[in-house]
Amino acid sequence: MEERKKKVTKLQSKSVHQYDAYIERQNRKKQRLTRRLVLYALVVAVIVGSMSIYHFNQRATKADKMEEYEQLEQQLADLEQQESDLNHEIELLQDEEYVLEIARTNYFFSNEGELIFKLPDEDPSY
Repeated sequence: MEERKKKVTKLQSKSVHQYDAYIERQNRKKQRLTRRLVLYALVVAVIVGSMSIYHFNQRATKADKMEEYEQLEQQLADLEQQESDLNHEIELLQDEEYVLEIARTNYFFSNEGELIFKLPDEDPSY
C-alpha cells in the first residue's frame, strides 16, 4: 500500500505567530510551575523527615531519662528506708538495756551467777 503523506502547511499570518507564541509561553509556565511544585515538595519532604527524626530521637531520649528517673527514685526510697532504720537503731543504742541485751546475745556477756551454754545452730543429723 502506498503511504500517504499528509502535507499540511501552516499559515504564515500574524495571528498564527501570536497563537504559537502564546502556546509556547503557556508551556513554559506549566514547566516552571511543575518545577516549583517539585522543589516545594522536596523542601517539605526534607523538613518533615528531619522533624520526624528529631521527634523519634527525643522520644528515645525521654524514655531513657524516665527509666533513669525511676531507678533514681527507687534508689532514693531505699536510701530513705535505710536512713530511717539507722535512726531507729541509733535511738535503740542510746538505751542501756538494749545495749546490754546485745552484749549478752552476741558477745556472751553474762550477769552475775549466770552460766552460758553455746548450742550448735545446725539441726542434728539423726
